[in-house]
Amino acid sequence: MSAARPTDPAAHERLYRNLRGRILVGELPPGQALTLRGIAGEYGVSVTPAREAVRRLAAEGALTLSASGRVTTPELSVERIEELAALRALIEPELASRALPRAHFALIDRLSAINNAIAEAVMRHDAVGYIRSNLDFHRTLYLRAQAPAMLAIVETVWLQLGPTMRALYGRVQRNDPPRHHRMIIAALKAGDEPALRLSIRADVTHGLRHLTTETAAR
Repeated sequence: MSAARPTDPAAHERLYRNLRGRILVGELPPGQALTLRGIAGEYGVSVTPAREAVRRLAAEGALTLSASGRVTTPELSVERIEELAALRALIEPELASRALPRAHFALIDRLSAINNAIAEAVMRHDAVGYIRSNLDFHRTLYLRAQAPAMLAIVETVWLQLGPTMRALYGRVQRNDPPRHHRMIIAALKAGDEPALRLSIRADVTHGLRHLTTETAAR
């Protein structure tokens, strides 16, 4: 197989999606310095696809690109975390509400299975697995909302929070999965929209409250 050409759009897209996924689930810690040559070498591409991927991720807030060209994963201030938390608390209950009419038994069973995976990640103290499964839980529900613009905004928020969430969960020892997920599933089963909105909002704000407290203490 020939090496990817500098202008190969497939090489750029693969690199972008892979690096984006790693940032999303917290595989890279906050403040992690990256270089274009290092990224290009890791993915076996030229510097051009690496540069384009970094520019896209910087535009999404997933990477910080300084005027000097230094690339890092974001280190979020308390104020920034609170802003992102407010976005989640506004948009995610609305997505869940829109998903409710299409929340059939198959979806509820799927969410229960994902919650079991979260519990297993907790038992293994697997922070990345925890974040990945937690995002899968929310995304699986929100996809039923059929509101792609809102979901895209929320995923950008998740992306910006990924490294910081990883740093937090690496320090906090959890012993059980989020209790609010059980409340979300119960509200879906009951078809109770007010309870669903409250459960989603509580789930989002509870975790991010720990995040702001932890960040302020550093």
